[in-house]
Amino acid sequence: MKEGNVPSAGEFYLLTPDTRGGGRGRGVVLENKREITLASYLSLPPGNGELSALKETPRLRLDSSLGEMPRDLEGGFRGYWLVSEPLRCLLDAIDGAGFEFRRSVVTLEDGSAGEARYLCEVVRTLDAIGEEASTVEVLSDGYPNGKFYDITGGADLAFRKDVIAGAHVFRTPFTADVYCDRVLRDALIESGFGVPPATRGVWLMDAASL
Repeated sequence: MKEGNVPSAGEFYLLTPDTRGGGRGRGVVLENKREITLASYLSLPPGNGELSALKETPRLRLDSSLGEMPRDLEGGFRGYWLVSEPLRCLLDAIDGAGFEFRRSVVTLEDGSAGEARYLCEVVRTLDAIGEEASTVEVLSDGYPNGKFYDITGGADLAFRKDVIAGAHVFRTPFTADVYCDRVLRDALIESGFGVPPATRGVWLMDAASL
């Protein structure tokens, strides 16, 4: 084990849409979802389905019978996130190479155009979790990359800093999750994202103690 590759509080964070209960949920529909390729981490083989390759512009329609206006971060759009303009600007400023964005057409119920929203995908994948130094359940049956780190029951994750090499956001080949460093986490908090109780749809958890 290399020195420093141990679970360390306050260094790396799970970054995810806030899916805790409350409210009616999002009231927006992806109208042309059949034409939107799955996000790359969901596609087979992994790595296909990037936003830049989409042939159609994503079309979103607000339907208040289904729920409220989407928050700054929402998940569940063919594996992509849906982000607001303020959040897109922050993510792009901190680590533009780690994200890909595709502007969507948003139509309100009266037919007018809504505020800008973007499908977003984390496109950097790093084999950065130090398995031997982590406490995590490792599944191995039927996964396309050979194994999967299951954090649903809790985990204490250690990260290989030599692999991360200053990246502020990344996925790994063996999870469906997104992780960020303290730099991006602090920028989000300072801008009002991920601050309970009004998280604006952003949820951050210390990866050293999930």
